[in-house]
Amino acid sequence: MPLADRRILLVHAHPDDESINNGLTMAKYVQEGAHVTLVTCTLGEMGEVLVPELEHLAAARDDMLGQHRVGELADAMKALGVTDHRFLGGEGRFRDSGMKWDENGHATAADEIHDNAFWHADLLEAASLLVEIIREVRPQVLVTYDQFGNYGHPDHVQAHRVAHYAADLAAARSFRPELGDAWDVAKVYWVAMSASRFRDGLREIRESGDTTSFEGMDPDNLPPFAIEDEYLDAMVVGPEHVPAKIAAMKAHKTQITEDGAFFAGGIDVASMVWGSEFYRLVKGTRGPVGESGFEEDLFAGL
Repeated sequence: MPLADRRILLVHAHPDDESINNGLTMAKYVQEGAHVTLVTCTLGEMGEVLVPELEHLAAARDDMLGQHRVGELADAMKALGVTDHRFLGGEGRFRDSGMKWDENGHATAADEIHDNAFWHADLLEAASLLVEIIREVRPQVLVTYDQFGNYGHPDHVQAHRVAHYAADLAAARSFRPELGDAWDVAKVYWVAMSASRFRDGLREIRESGDTTSFEGMDPDNLPPFAIEDEYLDAMVVGPEHVPAKIAAMKAHKTQITEDGAFFAGGIDVASMVWGSEFYRLVKGTRGPVGESGFEEDLFAGL
């Protein structure tokens, strides 16, 4: 398939999710001439503000974080070269639901949730908004979260549900033809992290004497977003795109601090962790694998 004919759609819950999970993949495909579309479902209004001078933006104070994060996301997209970015239903259609940690250390729905929270969104309404985008863009590949939202955040779980329902509805010729001609997405992937690489990285960080980065994470008891390699299907590699990914992550200044765990001091986390991104294929036929044992192109086999 000619690179210029390749189209990939990524569905994420909040600004910054895309850069952390798929920044390298997005930069790689943009550079190769593929069409990359990002759909973000909320403005991230309930995020924790990590910059002291901007703490007044938080939901509990001025409640202006969402609009600020729109600008951060725009800067991140510039770093990655992505020019097609949309908010599901437009800016502010769905609000960040917030979250809390449960007794198992997983994210879950907060006790109090805004009436307009994405977690409360009507599934058919939200999916229909995405159907229109799918039928317009006509992507061969769609990327989103797994059924657990990778770590339990309600907005990640909802994004998973909306993405899958929309992909099914978009292929149904009789479903709301006014939204465009039917389109069947050929391959659907869930973002994932390689358990073996994460385990090795954590051990190296701990052996360096750093006990605070990724605090509470044990190499022998990894969180649910770390998937054992036998269940991974694809690995996108592009060390030359790591600087773009790092720049995109740093653009989300209220959410990711340059001296935080993502850039652990004294350890080259960029090359160790960010030089490859992993995926689980959940719809479509797995294409040819490379020497790595994984698909090395999400369009493989198309």
